[in-house]
Amino acid sequence: MNNSQKSETPAELVIPQLIVGLGNPEPKYDRTRHNIGFNAVDALAKSWQISLSENRKFQGIFGEGNRPRGQKIRLLKPLTYMNLSGQAIRAAADWYKIPAESVLIVYDDMDLPIGKLRMRLAGSAGGHNGMKSTISHLGTDKFPRLRIGIGKPQNDAAKNEKDTISFVLGKFSSEESQLVEKVLKLVVEAVELSLHQGVEKAMSLYNSRTIAETSAETKR
Repeated sequence: MNNSQKSETPAELVIPQLIVGLGNPEPKYDRTRHNIGFNAVDALAKSWQISLSENRKFQGIFGEGNRPRGQKIRLLKPLTYMNLSGQAIRAAADWYKIPAESVLIVYDDMDLPIGKLRMRLAGSAGGHNGMKSTISHLGTDKFPRLRIGIGKPQNDAAKNEKDTISFVLGKFSSEESQLVEKVLKLVVEAVELSLHQGVEKAMSLYNSRTIAETSAETKR
């Protein structure tokens, strides 16, 4: 093999082994905007028929099974509350000896509209407390993440931190909930593709997709 052939060797694919949805425990947080990461893990568990149950060792709701093509996959919803999410994530990653680059974090993002996904291989916390904790406990920001858009308050209602907290801890409207159900199906598709062909491939196909545009066209 000559040097030119060596340089064309493809980079190793980033394939998630542990998928974590961020959120807060307690029934009062169910179906809130900030908990959409939990909803995403529930959707994956349902699609892959993986049973989830409390795991005290990991301080979270956990399940494992075989992904669509047979390889082992693990799902986690930390019960440590959002700003301590990293504790549960580090515990599960250490137990199974999973490197940070194979941990996919799924969480909410106000900077994206409802119906939009954004997948990345690395990056900052962007002000998200769950991600701050995750980066701190994993000791790196070089791990894949999937952000799910939850939108911002209309008419610039979130003028201060208190308003922002109220918004993210609020529940989706009935119309928004219909979009969210469709978005979660898109999440399952994007994650499944990342398991088969790597995170970068999923990024290239799903970062440009949006449910909102499709729904708007349908109503015309």
